[in-house]
Amino acid sequence: MIRFLDRAALLATLALPAFLLYGRALAEAMIGVVDLCFLLALLADRQPLRLRPWLVLGLAWWGWEVVCSLPVPALGLGPGGAASMRQALALGRFIVFAAALEQRVLVAAPARRAMQWVVSASALFIAGAAWEQLLTGRNFLGAPRWPDGALTGPFVKPRAGAPFVRLLFPAVLPAAAALMERRRLAARAGGVALVLLAVVTVVLIGQRMPALLTALGLLVGAALLPRLRRVAAAALLAASLALAATPVVSPPTFAKLVGRFTEQMAHFAASSYGQLYTRAAVITLAHRLHGLGFDGFRDFCADPAYFHGLPALGLADATAGGAEVCNLHPHNYYLQAATDGGLPGLILFAALAAAWLARLGRGLGGDARGTGLLLAALVHLWPFASTGGLANLPDDGWFFLLLGWGLAEASLRRRRAQPSPPVPCP
Repeated sequence: MIRFLDRAALLATLALPAFLLYGRALAEAMIGVVDLCFLLALLADRQPLRLRPWLVLGLAWWGWEVVCSLPVPALGLGPGGAASMRQALALGRFIVFAAALEQRVLVAAPARRAMQWVVSASALFIAGAAWEQLLTGRNFLGAPRWPDGALTGPFVKPRAGAPFVRLLFPAVLPAAAALMERRRLAARAGGVALVLLAVVTVVLIGQRMPALLTALGLLVGAALLPRLRRVAAAALLAASLALAATPVVSPPTFAKLVGRFTEQMAHFAASSYGQLYTRAAVITLAHRLHGLGFDGFRDFCADPAYFHGLPALGLADATAGGAEVCNLHPHNYYLQAATDGGLPGLILFAALAAAWLARLGRGLGGDARGTGLLLAALVHLWPFASTGGLANLPDDGWFFLLLGWGLAEASLRRRRAQPSPPVPCP
């Protein structure tokens, strides 16, 4: 029975990337299968859940989200009602999923090798579809590139950049490092070319935030892996050359990556992102202790009570009415944690993010796979980034999949670093 549960959880984990690409409902089902099999296996084995520091923080953050979403109007809690409460309860599926991968599903070496193949294949699939669209004008679905020049890759809308930047480092770094460690010049050149091609692909996809996060990942990766420094420098140069070529290769891409980005940065407070962030800050300051519960930003962004901006900081509401700025979420994980759970929610989520990164970064010692997984988490959790909604698929599905894998690798490094017990003398 226990072996069946473990195998079912592993198969669901390995199938998850396909459904994150196509079929979010089935992706949710795969996460649910992993969670259920993990908890049942713990019960069958009569083993307690190992409460790592990150897991304690994760459960505390989840618990606070649930408390803030409780529909108790007398205490000012849960104005979003039962729907908000259900979403807060469902948030826990991601915490359990990451713990399952760390503590059971990806403990064995064959499981981690299979995970490497699946992740690498997913990255190759996205990159291949993007290049097909660049070279032929359409991808295999028949979809053309987006009107603003972005390559949609294997999708019909421009959403290839978000999963690719998360997959890039764990998919490319281990293979590139293995090639560059060989003696043959051709193998080393292949390792360098692999990194360069991946980075150029991000630029040509034509989405600003993935391109910026890739540059961040390269800089941090070069600091952690000395043998990557020259390659990172070459990759950044190649990205710059690719960007310089976009006025000829794809003028709309250049206009989006350079022209529009420069304009937004010059007037960020008045931009759509600046207005979202200002509105989120206003909501948080109005509900410092408990926020508005899960998805509170979506439910109450259009409330005129929050249209005043932050005049003390020179951040006025520039929409002259306010509702136009609203979206499903504030496009930043930390601001969403704050609007959901007030300042305690923000502090708990920030502490959880720091605990994840600390765990992933401990004892790396030049490990390319571990570094790639750390960088995947870093680009997802970078606080100064425009993001999707918190705990939504597919982005958070990719994140927690890679996070759980990274935590399993970190646990393996920790076990290897522990001294062996002394052998008694005969």
